[in-house]
Amino acid sequence: MLVAAAVCPCPPLLVPAVATGAAPELDDARAACLDALGVLAAARPDRLVVVGPEAGADPGADGTVTYPEGAGGGFEGFGVDLDVRLGAGEARDASGTRRLPTSLAVAAWLLQRADWADAPVEGVGVAERLAPGRCAALGRDLAVRAPRVALLVMGDGSARRSVKAPGYLDERAGDFDTRAARALGAADTGALAELDAGLAYELKAAGRAPWQVLAGAAHTASLDGRLLYDDAPYGVGYLVAAWA
Repeated sequence: MLVAAAVCPCPPLLVPAVATGAAPELDDARAACLDALGVLAAARPDRLVVVGPEAGADPGADGTVTYPEGAGGGFEGFGVDLDVRLGAGEARDASGTRRLPTSLAVAAWLLQRADWADAPVEGVGVAERLAPGRCAALGRDLAVRAPRVALLVMGDGSARRSVKAPGYLDERAGDFDTRAARALGAADTGALAELDAGLAYELKAAGRAPWQVLAGAAHTASLDGRLLYDDAPYGVGYLVAAWA
C-alpha cells in the first residue's frame, strides 16, 4: 500500500550545474524538495517508485517506460557533463539500458543529494498524454508493488504563466495551477483525478499525468498532504508537496 508520497517539479534548472549563475533562484524549491524526500524516508518504505513524464512514451501503447535501480542519465543535452543514476544500486551497463528521461534524471539527482539509501528504487516514465483512467490504473498497480510503497512524483505545472514562459501567456494557466496546488496540498485524490487532460496539454502542464498516477495510488490510502512550495519563477508552475 502507499504510505507516503513526495511531489516535486522537474526542470533541469533545479540542478545547480545546469542553472549556473541562476542557481540561487531555485534554492527554496530545492530545499522544499529535500524536505519532501525526508517525509518519504520517515515513512520507512519497502520500495520507492519514481514517476515522471516521458515525452518518448507512446500513450497509445502501454504508455510507460520502466527503469531499474542503477539506470543512468545525465544532462548532456543541456551542455553539462553530469551523470546520475537511479538509487543506490549498481550502475547499469549504458549499452543495454535506456537512459533516464530528464524528469527521472532530476529525480535521481535529488535522491543522490539526499543520500537516499532507505529503500530500493525503480523508475516509471509516463506518457504526457496518457488518459486519466489509465493513469489511475497505473497508480493502483504501483501501490501494491510492496507492502509499504512510497512515490516520488515529478512534474511541472503549466508552462504558460507569463509572456516569458516557454509557452507564452495563457490566461487559464494560473487557475489550473491553483487547482492543482490546492489538490496536492490537501491530498485530494478526487480533485487530481478531475484535472482536464486536454487543458493540461494545451497549457504544457507535464505534471498532469504523474499527478493522476499518484491519485490512483492513493485512492484508499487516507494520507494527509502539505504544500511546501508554490511559485512560477520562469512562468512555469513549480509545486512541491508531501503526503504521509
